Amino acid sequence: MDQPIQHVLSQYNDQLPLQEASTIPASWYTDSRIAGLERRAVFSANWQCVARVEQVAQPGQYVATQVAREPIVVVRGADGNLRAFFNVCRHHAAAVAPEPCGSVQLFRCPYHGWSYGLDGSLKGTPDFAGVCNFDRAENGLVPITVDSWEQFVFVSLEPRQSLHEYLGNVVSQVAPLGIGSLHFFESRKYTLNCNWKVFVDNYLDGGYHVPYLHKGLNSVLDYAEYTIENGERFCLQSSPIAPSEEDAQVAATRTGDRAYYYWIYPNFMINLYQGVMDTNLVIPLGVDRTKVIFDFYFTDVSAEAQAKNAESVAVSDRIQMEDLDICEAVQRGLASRAYQAGRLSVRREAGEHLFHRLLARDLKSGLQSLAANGENSK
Repeated sequence: MDQPIQHVLSQYNDQLPLQEASTIPASWYTDSRIAGLERRAVFSANWQCVARVEQVAQPGQYVATQVAREPIVVVRGADGNLRAFFNVCRHHAAAVAPEPCGSVQLFRCPYHGWSYGLDGSLKGTPDFAGVCNFDRAENGLVPITVDSWEQFVFVSLEPRQSLHEYLGNVVSQVAPLGIGSLHFFESRKYTLNCNWKVFVDNYLDGGYHVPYLHKGLNSVLDYAEYTIENGERFCLQSSPIAPSEEDAQVAATRTGDRAYYYWIYPNFMINLYQGVMDTNLVIPLGVDRTKVIFDFYFTDVSAEAQAKNAESVAVSDRIQMEDLDICEAVQRGLASRAYQAGRLSVRREAGEHLFHRLLARDLKSGLQSLAANGENSK
């Protein structure tokens, strides 16, 4: 019989310092109740990146996606303001924006033709005469808190603080790096047979796995000088870049003085080299299935730079295939009776320790909130 979820959560002590801490228990990666609680307490309760600013730069441009399994749409209003709404018609719940992106003058539900302005207000209700006690002003699209930072659009389903308060010192740290001058090149999606936290753990191990798993990348990073800096809700991993002839393709595409790897809780990463950036958005599809969206940016996205940029993406793709294989192997191991939890490297895994403590905090407070409201964690 499954242990009560309160007991499952109590198996991790989020108060222990790094030198005494272990990872979160294996059950947190395999228990569907944890996944259900994460939707409510982690992905609904924290800011989530959902689009690039350029995708909603002009009035009427929109992006439709999901956050914590909730359908949402982000749109630039006719007045120039950025807005977000639940992508749910107030009549019979169909999506008013059925396509993933586009440009419209208003949203028209494809089911019964109800229409909404870019400000979310209800505009049209075909064949609805004679309905009593119906307030059109109270039946617009339900709004969601939205904001932007640098090139990224974020939403929060349950805002507790502003986006810039949430990001904290990341804002001032990233500002001098000039990522606003980089241009979007392409997007790639990877599906992994593992829990989303396995991918985040792998990212946050302070380069621990790089010499063993990513020989090419390791050839240009100074592993001994790799640093880890934790903020309140972010981790910066950074390394000097050392010229190398060991892997010509990696050396040609990973240049500059230093590599910067930012993780923003819970599931957004920014990887920056000289003139090159990719972002990673980690989205749980199930307890043991994850989608990771990579967006690639470069200083020059002209036709002349196409081949060089494509080579850089190919290097990233090679690295991701290496990570995909190990993450899926870890997921299989987490389901084994031989593994419960592991200790953390003080030198390397401070970022993973931060992630686990933030996660535990949210899950425990989320369970308390559900219990107070008489709900369960599904």
